[in-house]
Amino acid sequence: MPQTTQYTEDNIRSLDWKEHIRMRPGMYIGKLGDGSSADDGIYILLKEVLDNSIDEFVMGAGKTIDISVKDGEVTVRDYGRGIPLGKVVDVVSRMNTGGKYDTRAFKKSVGLNGVGTKAVNALSTHFKVESVRDDQSKIAVFERGELVEDPAQEPSSKRKGTSVSFVPDESIFKHYRYRHEYIVRMLKNYVYLNPGLTIVFNGEKYKSDNGLKDLLEDNNNAEDMLYPIIHLRGNDIEVAITHSKTQYSEEYHSFVNGQHTTQGGTHQSAFREAIVKTVRDHYGKNFDASDIRKSIISAISIKVMEPVFESQTKTKLGSTDMGGDLPSVRAYINDFIGTQLDNYLHKNTTTAEQLQRKILQAEKERKELSGIRKLARERAKKASLHNKKLRDCRVHLGDLKKERRLESTLFITEGDSASGSITKSRDVNTQAVFSLRGKPLNSYGMSKKIVYENEEFNLLQAALNIEESMEDLRYNNIVIATDADVDGMHIRLLLITFFLQFFPELIKEGHLYILQTPLFRVRNKKETIYCYSKQERINAIKKLGQKPEITRFKGLGEISPDEFKYFIGEDIRLDPVMLDRAVGIDELLSFYMGKNTPKRQEFIIDNLKVELDQIEE
Repeated sequence: MPQTTQYTEDNIRSLDWKEHIRMRPGMYIGKLGDGSSADDGIYILLKEVLDNSIDEFVMGAGKTIDISVKDGEVTVRDYGRGIPLGKVVDVVSRMNTGGKYDTRAFKKSVGLNGVGTKAVNALSTHFKVESVRDDQSKIAVFERGELVEDPAQEPSSKRKGTSVSFVPDESIFKHYRYRHEYIVRMLKNYVYLNPGLTIVFNGEKYKSDNGLKDLLEDNNNAEDMLYPIIHLRGNDIEVAITHSKTQYSEEYHSFVNGQHTTQGGTHQSAFREAIVKTVRDHYGKNFDASDIRKSIISAISIKVMEPVFESQTKTKLGSTDMGGDLPSVRAYINDFIGTQLDNYLHKNTTTAEQLQRKILQAEKERKELSGIRKLARERAKKASLHNKKLRDCRVHLGDLKKERRLESTLFITEGDSASGSITKSRDVNTQAVFSLRGKPLNSYGMSKKIVYENEEFNLLQAALNIEESMEDLRYNNIVIATDADVDGMHIRLLLITFFLQFFPELIKEGHLYILQTPLFRVRNKKETIYCYSKQERINAIKKLGQKPEITRFKGLGEISPDEFKYFIGEDIRLDPVMLDRAVGIDELLSFYMGKNTPKRQEFIIDNLKVELDQIEE
């Protein structure tokens, strides 16, 4: 008989607020990460502080927010009303304390849980808050949530407002680095949603006059838009709509009370439904929904009383009601789109004609592909049943919390040995593996037909669940894991070409990454150091001294599963694949994958020398 463990009062432990946050950070900020992904925790920390400053602007207090990120330290300074001086310490360190519980003051605020800045405080090695109001200043300084300085308030000639500085704790956010591109994207979304607001980030100003219209223009090449952006505004709602000439699937940017709901929710579903109904009614034809929405590029922002989100990070709206005397979210959006979009199409006949031609072309293409698509789906289903290509993870079996889907990752790799190493060393809860057979096809210039006819592309599309829309994307992170040699680089380029050609929003929305694996292992009897570049190898040799053993990893298959688990676990290094918004996708693909030119040859030779110098001894 097993011995029974004693269960007494001594077994009961109460955690204080900061201990609980530090022990279970995922409950408060989602996944942690190192900054390689836009939804990593270090950006959530910035967002939580920034949301408070945005709410001040919404309440009419302060039109400028200054932000600085330097050497891992973040500072956010607004010129709002300032935290009441007697409550400065409580607001950033006492749970369920904050002005947003008074819904008269913050009727349509983002942060209603009273946790935001407390989480930032607890998860930072250094946290300083200063409030200025009524010609007085109050400062408080914390370390990992522990109050270390609490001086009395003093007279001040500074402008009123609040300043928060923090340094994320590297023991929690390992090897973190803030990426300029992700912060800029976040800040641009804030100014799109708040006309009149100016955000100054490291000296650079961001402001928007045309809201969501500016968002679509900044994120897409003007030459790729089928017709001028339809921009509609109403009470508590704003939308922007166009269609792409070249893109195949749907693209949505959705927001609730200024929060970017990257996983959509009830408002995005209602928006997609409303567009279909309105278009059918306008043309008097029962067009297929997929033909209407094919190639759509759009954005929607709504304001809801006391919104309910499906997770602490507020990436998916769960509310079904607008609040107050307003109807449901679905009815409100359907009514607005049904009236305003229909009116627009009646007044702008050229746009209406272009949209109709686009729908009819999509219908023609769909019917031409219908037989191929049916066969392709059957092949994909059969392949899944026999587990030939995809080794899935448990996050899709329904026995893990929804929040963990943010951690879901699909590794795309080539060869049995490499996929075998990753499969054996992965986290089966959140990490899946898709095995390629040889090099993928160069899909540049090909039609969507090739996605169904080519087995590799068809099965990859099915694994990701992205045939119609990104809304049902099964993995938050798609990681290309290839050898660090010329062949590996070629496979990366071919896969990136596939995604750019047929699913560019995967890259636009920051889902695609390159896995970085060590090139060298340097070790002696006491210590092992993995090196990702020649310089790291040199530093490791200096550190270990006395002629350590040096191993050069020439392929993923050479790394044992016991070692591989370190490179795809907590210390995973990912390089995000990002698009230069100033360069059109057609132009980009034409340069890299089109006909050979002297200019491209020169570019490849120059850059290949740099890449090979990093990986060759």
